[in-house]
Amino acid sequence: MLPCREGPGHSNRTALLIPTKPTTDIITVLSVSTAMSDPQRPTVLVAVQEAPIAFNLSASIAKLQSLTSQAASKARRDAQAEWGNDAASRAQILVVFPEAFLSAYPRGMDFGATVGSRTDQGRAWFRRYHQSSVPVSDVEGAEMSAIRKAASDNGVTLVVGVIERCDGPISGPPREQWGATARGGSGTLYCAALTISPTGQLLAARRKLAPTGSERLVWGQGSRGDIRVADTPVGRVGAAICWENYVPLFRHALYQEHAEIWTAPTADGREQWQSTMVHVACEARAFVVSVNQFNTRADFPEDYPCLPDAKSTDVVTRGGSVIVGPLGKVLAGPLWDQSGFLTACVDDIKGEIIEAKMDFDATGHYSRRDLLKLVINEDA
Repeated sequence: MLPCREGPGHSNRTALLIPTKPTTDIITVLSVSTAMSDPQRPTVLVAVQEAPIAFNLSASIAKLQSLTSQAASKARRDAQAEWGNDAASRAQILVVFPEAFLSAYPRGMDFGATVGSRTDQGRAWFRRYHQSSVPVSDVEGAEMSAIRKAASDNGVTLVVGVIERCDGPISGPPREQWGATARGGSGTLYCAALTISPTGQLLAARRKLAPTGSERLVWGQGSRGDIRVADTPVGRVGAAICWENYVPLFRHALYQEHAEIWTAPTADGREQWQSTMVHVACEARAFVVSVNQFNTRADFPEDYPCLPDAKSTDVVTRGGSVIVGPLGKVLAGPLWDQSGFLTACVDDIKGEIIEAKMDFDATGHYSRRDLLKLVINEDA
């Protein structure tokens, strides 16, 4: 038995690291038909359950590019099988990666910090973590250009979880067009989700509003500009990172932004997470794409101090990625204990959502604005 945090921000929990099953390349496809189908706008939703090369940004970006290409190719084959060549050629594709894919969710790491004390080794590991994070504000720099290229080379809308650092140069469009106005401290990291268009344009880079538990030691907090969704070719895409999905007011804020596809990059591999995703889909009346990493000890550096007795094939994060429709029906997954892809072919995103909202619309006919309202501090 080894110390391992399966839920985000949890410390000192004991979990059994189980041997991995042989890694397979899985695609789960479920067709979603609707009477209000728009043959011009079929969509394929793709969840990529994989692991980065932890603490190695360049290698992780290369893996992102390769996996995005694989996901796009398989999505197009699925679209062709589902709709035929003509409709498949018009299909839009959304590819979603897990929380902190670039380039590590530091599971089990305490960075040498206890109440009233820090260690030199812990500070050295934070330095490595900082060096392997993404300088998001340098939109036209080498790292961000390579990330954006993963979307543009494959003609897909891309959502990917990253760890953002703020000490690099600034280039490209001003932050207020795609993220929080505040750049952030030069030594502060943020857990963020990037949304990138099929032409490689950065549409949104929103930071997690409140890191969970021990995450707060190494991740800063988001701000008002991080309550946003992105207009994309597949619809209005929101990103609620991990346990932000448990915050009712934040969820409602995204509902008010009319999120149609709710992405949930996560580090939560508990089975309870599945019911959360079904609930969010029902409440939002949106398609939900939740994506977690599947990784083993071999995906972390050899000198990673948190898994000293683990074998290279021992599972650290089980996965559990899932795709859910706007009435709470599970369309693909959950996928456990192996890497792979989940896909769902949807005839008409907007039509399905309109049908679902006939009897429940959290910010419309089912709201009571005369009694209840959400107030957002615009100065935060």
